[in-house]
Amino acid sequence: MAFVDEGHIYTDAGKGGDGVVRWRREIYVPRGGPAGGDGGRGGSIYAKGIRGMHSLAYYRSSKKFKAKDGDAGGGNKMHGADGDSVTLEFPLGTRIKNLDTGVEFFLDKDGQTERLVKGGIGGKGNDHFKSSTNVAPRQFTEGKPGEQAHFSIELELFADVGLVGLPNAGKSSMLNALTNAQAKIGDYAFTTLDPNLGDFYGHIIADIPGLIEGASEGKGLGIKFLKHIKRTRMLAHLVSFESELAKTGGMMKAYKQIRKELETFDKNNSADLGDKKEIIVLTKYDVIPDDAQDKMVEKKIAEFKKLGNPVFVVSLFDDTSVKSFADGFVKVLGK
Repeated sequence: MAFVDEGHIYTDAGKGGDGVVRWRREIYVPRGGPAGGDGGRGGSIYAKGIRGMHSLAYYRSSKKFKAKDGDAGGGNKMHGADGDSVTLEFPLGTRIKNLDTGVEFFLDKDGQTERLVKGGIGGKGNDHFKSSTNVAPRQFTEGKPGEQAHFSIELELFADVGLVGLPNAGKSSMLNALTNAQAKIGDYAFTTLDPNLGDFYGHIIADIPGLIEGASEGKGLGIKFLKHIKRTRMLAHLVSFESELAKTGGMMKAYKQIRKELETFDKNNSADLGDKKEIIVLTKYDVIPDDAQDKMVEKKIAEFKKLGNPVFVVSLFDDTSVKSFADGFVKVLGK
């Protein structure tokens, strides 16, 4: 199923039940008087943020939501039942905007609940209108309609770690090695067209589709996925040794190319991507000829450590290498 990160919904809260005109009819109460009850309140519609839901796919096919109307009042001053409310569940990181009023909600806490539209109040029964001069009132009021509104919904991925890097840097393979995400992988650029998520010892990792030069201006998969990086706690920047073998600036140029896109996006969107905690993961060292492997790996570790961030080296085809990286990664996440 395709990843869905935006959409629109229409919500219609329940109408309040009508008040009624009723009379006491008891054999021992000859002047029974008014006894009409009030109508129940209409149901409201709420939005709730939950963990474990990572897409807005449900709202691609379900777009209209109606809460129950309140019941009319009854005799003997009986109050009508309130209409059932509706609670819509959204992934953490969902921004919901009322297109009619401009009011916005951002769901960033598990269980956070916000009312989208309010149910109408119930009408008054004739019991409410009795007085010393109006002993047999026939007045009642109808229930009020509930609120209605159109909303836009937009998901900004809410993850602990965002995997970033050029296409084919090994992000999806890394996610699969650390979690049970089963993300699609391939030997060609842009294998990942949608973000993938995985759980790593309780930490959510997001595989952000590969970025290219000009992404901040919409090139490649562009801004659509740069915005998802905003809601990650830290970045794991993957740089492949294939970039070094291809040369034209090598691995450091590949790293700086992505950093430039993040910083450009920052300036245009106030996203603070450049200030996020970052680790650097040098991947695919197995592509280096065996006789030059140790020397090149050592050289690149020293070069990237000068940036001041933790540096890891991993081959995703070597279980020992992956385990060593995972152990170090856990320690970084715990800080």
